[in-house]
Amino acid sequence: MAHTQQTPLAADLIRSAASALESRKEEINRLNVFPVPDGDTGTNMSLTMQAVLAELDALPPFPPLADICRAVTHGSLMGARGNSGVILSQMLRGLCEVVGPAAVIDAELVAAALKRSVDVAFQAVRKPVEGTMLTVLKDMHDAAAASVAAGADLDALLDAVVRAAFESVRRGPDLLPVLREHGVVDAGGFGLAILAEGFVAGLEGHEFSEREIALATGTLTVTPVDDWSDQEYLYCTEFLLHGADADRTFIEEWIAGVGGSELVVGDRDTYKIHVHTDRPGDVLSWATSLGEVSQVHINNMRRQTEERTQKLSAEGAKGAPSAKPVGFVAVASGEGIAEILRSLGVDHIVNGGQTMNPSTAELADAIEKVDAETVIVLPNNKNIVMAAQQAAGVASKPVAVVPTTSVPECFSALLAFDSHASIDDNVAAMTEAAQAVATGEVTTAVKDAKSPVGDIRKGQVIGIADHEIAVVGEDVVSVALDLIATLADGRETLTILAGDGLSDEDLARLVEAVGEQHPDLEVDAHRGGQPLYPVIVGLE
Repeated sequence: MAHTQQTPLAADLIRSAASALESRKEEINRLNVFPVPDGDTGTNMSLTMQAVLAELDALPPFPPLADICRAVTHGSLMGARGNSGVILSQMLRGLCEVVGPAAVIDAELVAAALKRSVDVAFQAVRKPVEGTMLTVLKDMHDAAAASVAAGADLDALLDAVVRAAFESVRRGPDLLPVLREHGVVDAGGFGLAILAEGFVAGLEGHEFSEREIALATGTLTVTPVDDWSDQEYLYCTEFLLHGADADRTFIEEWIAGVGGSELVVGDRDTYKIHVHTDRPGDVLSWATSLGEVSQVHINNMRRQTEERTQKLSAEGAKGAPSAKPVGFVAVASGEGIAEILRSLGVDHIVNGGQTMNPSTAELADAIEKVDAETVIVLPNNKNIVMAAQQAAGVASKPVAVVPTTSVPECFSALLAFDSHASIDDNVAAMTEAAQAVATGEVTTAVKDAKSPVGDIRKGQVIGIADHEIAVVGEDVVSVALDLIATLADGRETLTILAGDGLSDEDLARLVEAVGEQHPDLEVDAHRGGQPLYPVIVGLE
């Protein structure tokens, strides 16, 4: 069977699809674990479709199909939100490029439209990943092409396309390990399948269903994952760029140099730009040098991740056992350090440290997320101690602060905790343990300065012993060795935390040299992953 432009009205089918997506957006949001915490996929896709509906509502009654397709293309581009929304806009654009000029919609046309949709969507993504909504779209086209080859009519083809969409979603975890690891299917792919089924349900006049191959996502185990790390870009930045005197390739190359998950779609009249970056201000300043910007959205993905984790944790906590007696919040930067802290019993880690001090509100929020009757906060930086104390004062539960000023101090404090002792006794014991630790940090001078050990030039390597500059040099390993020598007297154990700026080879060289120079020291080395400080040491 074939359909004319008006049987039924195409705009009504789009509304049916958008309504299906809107009704399931929270279910889609709960699946969102890939590629990075970037808002909520269901919400972003639904907002994109709502922008399409706004364009359709502005059309006169019974518009021609070409006008509907122009409204869909323009509305989805202008209203696209997040990675998933931008990719969805390109899928819709490809479909509309083929469907718009048509007088009759038949099986061959739909297959051709899906082929064009695949081509346009894949062109928009610099690094396509299997198992995502792009794979779902490709499988939908393959099903359409097979149906045409088998001589199927339009209704049979559409049923096959929707069935292929859900089957593709189901296969996603086999293609993408991160989905399998978290026990979910791809959020964007599931959203696309729901859109397809909503469209066909409107066409065929039946209730929305997922056919006999229903995913039953309510039975999936969605593990709350607060997987933010300092290696990821902080801000999801997206905007429209109008009238730019530059082609898309030039813009893509520049955007790729300042961030990740970059998408640039559209043309010189209006580009839609999406990028994850640490410098949204620089991106916008550069964009305004090319043209005008509008609809700017900048989201802090660390906060989005924490909010989502809190929401999922609250959902998963229904019927859970009562809160434990004591929980811990610690401030740290670097995934390796975070793993050590978790192994020592820390419940919630606030990303922060030197140059990135969390606010009182962020610490207070972290305290509330810990399911414990009492919470102990370890700030791990002298500039964060006061904020931690203020957060304790506004918390809804008893909070104590152990005023640690470094991560090595935190390790010792946690090891001193006694679950059978009172909070007051534990705070005293943990504070005493922390104060017994000598901390050293190696970093690079960011400007010329004077110090107790002489003048410092910008770019030199400096060693800081218990918050005072003690060593200046040109090589990280040499400075670290000199720093350890200044702190080692009377100490028995040395913990080394290797940061981003220290290679595995240099770490091995450092450990070997320490063994030669301080044979009585027990050395424990870890990859901390902290930024700015290639070496942090703690001695006890």
